[in-house]
Amino acid sequence: MTLAGKPAACQTKALRRKGMAASGQGYSLEASGQMAAWIKRSVAGLAAVMLTTGGAALAQESTNRVAVQTAWSVFVDGNPRECWAVSAPSETVNTRGGQPVSVRRGDILLFATYRQGQGATAEVSFTGGYPFAEGSTVDVTIGSDTYQLFVDGQWAWAASPEDDARILAAMRRGQNAVLTARSSRGTTTRDTFSLFGVTAATDEAQRRCNE
Repeated sequence: MTLAGKPAACQTKALRRKGMAASGQGYSLEASGQMAAWIKRSVAGLAAVMLTTGGAALAQESTNRVAVQTAWSVFVDGNPRECWAVSAPSETVNTRGGQPVSVRRGDILLFATYRQGQGATAEVSFTGGYPFAEGSTVDVTIGSDTYQLFVDGQWAWAASPEDDARILAAMRRGQNAVLTARSSRGTTTRDTFSLFGVTAATDEAQRRCNE
């Protein structure tokens, strides 16, 4: 599997949060470019966490994966460092008009990313492997709670660092996260991610970016 870079999407997100930059809560265009760069550099490594139907990980090919915590892997890259925990879904269901359909999708990945010198809050992001419907949102259901991610192309993020913190706290408490989204072609996707190991993985990512 391959994972394309997303500089345009990163810049849009950075502009959306530009108003928070003065208070130290936002993310700059420079950081967005770095984010795109580490995604490109970790393509091979991210393939290692894509799970087969039997639950086995694909072969490890990356040199910047530093830890594996059950369903979650931890990567470190860049200067200043960016450290992220990432996982692939354990189950994926695609429907259209209420009926299951077979569709081609790219990489489906859930991230929690820390950046050196930017505090203790991870940024939560998701790529569904297809262009999301314009103006839609991605629902993140963990237990009885549901949160929303805002979409841009094939990527989705929380609206603010405060939302990032709430979602990550729920992830660390929960067992599974179910992400429900809608494609530009009208397909509804439901991706289930195991949260077993996410606490250890995010602790490790945070520790490495605090070194």
